Order: sequence, then structure tokens, then C-alpha cells
Amino acid sequence: VRELGIVRGLTVRTRGVGGRFQAGISALVGGKVDAYIEMCEHARSEALEHMIDHARTMGANAVIGMRYDTTEIAEGMDEVLAYGTAVIVEPA
Repeated sequence: VRELGIVRGLTVRTRGVGGRFQAGISALVGGKVDAYIEMCEHARSEALEHMIDHARTMGANAVIGMRYDTTEIAEGMDEVLAYGTAVIVEPA
């Protein structure tokens, strides 16, 4: 029905010493790094929730064209951004 504008959710996460140690071990033997996977999933979920909250404050009941963007802002520190377009939709 109506477009309300861009919404975003942002979080910054750092990998702790334990996660970096586990990643180092995994790099030697190969395989997935569960500590990093868990951190990434948590960061994406948190950024998504912030974006949804932003959309709700604008009066939206949906977000379209949603994307994630990740940037390393310092060694061991990552920014995760979730963004999209807040809209109001009605059933047909």
C-alpha cells in the first residue's frame, strides 16, 4: 500500500580469545569453525531484530528487499548491517 523508506539494524561483534584460538586450531586441521558460525548467526539475528524494530517505529508491517552487509572494522571486530525498505502491506 505504501513505502515508508529505508530501515536498518546494526550490530558490532568481536571475536573473543577462545574463538580466535579455536579458529586457529581449525585452520591447522581444516573444517568448520563452530565458534565463528555461532557468532555470525547471533550477529545476523541481532541486526535483523534491530531492523525490524526500526521498521515498526516507522509504522511498517513488512520489510522488502532485505539484505545483509558485513564489514571488518578492526582486527577481530565485525559490523553486521541488515537493511531493507519498510512498507505497509494489506492482504489482497
